[in-house]
Amino acid sequence: MTGNLPSGLEYGTVRISVMEKGDGEKAAVLEQLCFSDPWTAGDVEEFVRNSLDTCFAAWNPETGTMAGYAVLRQIAGEGELLRIAVDPACQGRGIGRKLLEAVTAAARDGGTDALFLEVRAGNERARNLYKSAGFRETGRRKAYYRRPVEDAVLMELRPV
Repeated sequence: MTGNLPSGLEYGTVRISVMEKGDGEKAAVLEQLCFSDPWTAGDVEEFVRNSLDTCFAAWNPETGTMAGYAVLRQIAGEGELLRIAVDPACQGRGIGRKLLEAVTAAARDGGTDALFLEVRAGNERARNLYKSAGFRETGRRKAYYRRPVEDAVLMELRPV
């Protein structure tokens, strides 16, 4: 469910669009920069092809490079933000917020009643972003993440 995004939306310095087949390589570069346990290009391509998932990319229109991306899974009236990544060189410019807005809009358009995510307990920047978008903390998963071992904070947004 992509709502009005297939042609892309301009947000100041980035354009948000639905990812296309072949964009996994670009997302994998961001994975290496952003995560200690990164997904591969093949992993991302599986999400792009999966009918339950909608993958969004934030593109720098001047350079044509991917500045960030997000993956939303929707099933049975619920959504899960599986991943959101922003190039560290582009962080602090509102790109994560714009990706989160695209995810939330697509979830709402898809009839999703609740949106869930998990985030590293120590990732205060991301937790603050989610809280500012209306998410609330609902629990923890002890030692959920590896490399390094860290708790996951569970968050949800209701209604979407």
